[in-house]
Amino acid sequence: VAPMDKDGYFNFGLSNGITMALMDTSKKTVVEVSKNIPYCCGGSRERIHISDVNYIIEEDSVVAEMPPAVPSDIDRQIAAHALEHIRDGCTIQLGIGGMPNALGQIISETDLKDLGGHTEMLGESYMTMMASGKMNNLKKMLDRGKTVYTFAAGTRKLYDWLDHNAALASYNVEYVNNPLNLAHIDNLISINQALEVDLYTQVSAESSGFKQISGNGGMLDFVMGAFYSKGGRSLICLPSTHTDKNGNRKSRIVPAFQTGTITTVPRQCVNIIVTEQGWASFKGDSTWVKTDKIISIAHPDF
Repeated sequence: VAPMDKDGYFNFGLSNGITMALMDTSKKTVVEVSKNIPYCCGGSRERIHISDVNYIIEEDSVVAEMPPAVPSDIDRQIAAHALEHIRDGCTIQLGIGGMPNALGQIISETDLKDLGGHTEMLGESYMTMMASGKMNNLKKMLDRGKTVYTFAAGTRKLYDWLDHNAALASYNVEYVNNPLNLAHIDNLISINQALEVDLYTQVSAESSGFKQISGNGGMLDFVMGAFYSKGGRSLICLPSTHTDKNGNRKSRIVPAFQTGTITTVPRQCVNIIVTEQGWASFKGDSTWVKTDKIISIAHPDF
């Protein structure tokens, strides 16, 4: 936590998430205080009062940094296709990876205006969009004037920017990721990356067979929220191919998932899929039409 403020509260800093929920159900509460933790304005449930704390440890721990992924040329191509779905006044959620970072940079160089931010993870791309004036949150239906998030990860520059920044609002994850809340944000554009998509348009963003690569996170929450948002769109982005450890190029659009692969987003929830080859919308399509469309944005070699 950040050092105690004048009112006796410790701020949770970079990770609101489920922190207060854990404290509500724990037998003892211990806070580790570090001057290196930024004070992240709420929102809600972003702090705890000293009267609710059992033990305090003072240790100026260094906060781990996570430099943004460097976007590849393919990431930039995918980002350019994703940009076609963003217009003035949209509220944007970005997942983790090189492509979202590329998109944030591209947006900051466009003529877009009055964008909003509502995201699970806040990274460098939001700092870039807000610094450019493109994201001011003035058209949002929910939390107008604030970029909403539940945790942040990036460089020290990002952490210093977060500190006492009243244009940002840290909320608990039950609020940020609730699809019912998201559905009330008009023109919500949810942009997330995937590992594989099959010919039914099922999306895997967690494992390759039984090899776990990521957790499920809030991807499905935002997919569903954008699906029901008035004017909203969910974009699932992925390169059409990858190269394995033996140097063989393989398609990320596959006939069927291998045994053990986890389906993160079921086919009936998929709206738009984007590769460097282009994009296609699948909302309401029959199985055969979906298959034709997904093949059209696969790499020509496959």
